[in-house]
Amino acid sequence: MRHLFCLRQAALLVGMVLLLPYGIPLQSYAEPIAKPAISAKAAVLIDAQTGQQIYGLNESEKRPMASTTKIMTTLLTLESGNLDDPFQVDSDAIHVEGSSMGLQEGDIVTKRALCIGMLLPSGNDAANAAAVAVAGSLPAFLEQMNARAAEIGMTRTHFASPSGLDADGHGASAYDMALLARTALQNPDFAAICAEESMQTCFGNPPYPRTLYNSNKLLSMNDSIIGVKTGFTDAAGRCLVSACTRNGITLICVTLFDRNDWNDHLALYDYGFSLADAYTVSLPQDLTVPVEGGTETVLPVYAKEPLTVQAWNGKPPELTEHILLPTFLLAPIAKGDAVGELVYRCNNREVARLPLYAADAIPYAEPEPKPKWWERLCFWRNAPS
Repeated sequence: MRHLFCLRQAALLVGMVLLLPYGIPLQSYAEPIAKPAISAKAAVLIDAQTGQQIYGLNESEKRPMASTTKIMTTLLTLESGNLDDPFQVDSDAIHVEGSSMGLQEGDIVTKRALCIGMLLPSGNDAANAAAVAVAGSLPAFLEQMNARAAEIGMTRTHFASPSGLDADGHGASAYDMALLARTALQNPDFAAICAEESMQTCFGNPPYPRTLYNSNKLLSMNDSIIGVKTGFTDAAGRCLVSACTRNGITLICVTLFDRNDWNDHLALYDYGFSLADAYTVSLPQDLTVPVEGGTETVLPVYAKEPLTVQAWNGKPPELTEHILLPTFLLAPIAKGDAVGELVYRCNNREVARLPLYAADAIPYAEPEPKPKWWERLCFWRNAPS
C-alpha cells in the first residue's frame, strides 16, 4: 500500500512513442471471403477495440438515423446517475408519436426503467421523459447530446431530437454512429441492457412489473450478436447499429437506409471476421524508475503480457504508447508490485492499459548509525591540527 500511495503522490512522467507496424502476427481465424453486396445507402464496419475501419460505404455521409439516436440518449441517462431513484414522468414529455414503452400521465419510473424502454421497445416516450429527467428540458438535453458527440469525435453529427423522430438538421454519419456505439458499449449498464431480448422492469401508478421486448431481431438470429439498437422513420428508412463478438474480437456494424439490414449485418460480420489477423505489439524494453531510500537506486519494470490487436486486411492499427511511471518510488518495494501503466491509444482513443510491475525487490536501506557523543569527542581530540 505504501508504494501505491507513493505512486499516486508522485508526479507522472508520460512517454509517447509512435509504434510502427512492428510486432508478431499470430494467426488468421478464417479464410477471407468476398466483400458482400449490401442494400444500405451508407454502412461501416469497425473494430471495437481500436476503432479501425474494416469496411465502408458512404460512411462519412450525414443521414437521418432514426431511433439509433437513443444510443446517445440512453448513454447520457446512464451517466447521469441515480438510476434507481423513483420519480414521476413529465406529462408533456411523454405525449409523443411513434413507438412507446407504454408510459401514462402520473406514472412513477426510474431512469433505469426508461433506459430499458429506450433500448428494447424503442420508446419515444421514454426518450423524452429521460431527457427532461436528466437536463430539465428537451432543449437543454439536446445541448448535452451535441456536446457529448463532440467529445466522442462525431464530426458529422447533429442531434435535434432525443428520440430520433425526424427533425430539422437531425442526422449522423454511419462512422459517427459506430464511434457512439463503441463508447456506449464501454458502459456496463448499457452493454447489459442492449444485449437482452426481453427484460422485466417496473413502472406505473402505482408501479407494477412489466416485460419489455427488444426490437433487435439480430439477437435471436445469431448467438454472437451482443446489441445494439434499431431505428426507422420514413425519411431515415431502416437503420441498425449492432455489435458482434467472436473469438474474443468485437466488431460494430452500422447501416443507414437499408431494406435488408438483418442479413446485411450478418454478411458484413462474416466478411469482417474472415479478415482478422491476431497481431502482438512489441513491448518497450529497459523500462526503469528511480528509487529513494533503498539498497538500489534504480528499479527495472516490465509488463507481464504484450497487447494483442487485430491487423485488418494485413494492416495493424497505428498505436501510440504512453508510459506512465512516477518520478520516483520509496523503498521497500516487493517484486511484482504494480508501479505504473503502459497505455495504448489509437486515433486519440484509448485501446488498452497494461500494468507495469517491479522486476526486483528493493529493501529499505538502513541508515548508518550516528556516532555516540564520546566517539565524536574522541574524533575531535585526535583530529590533525
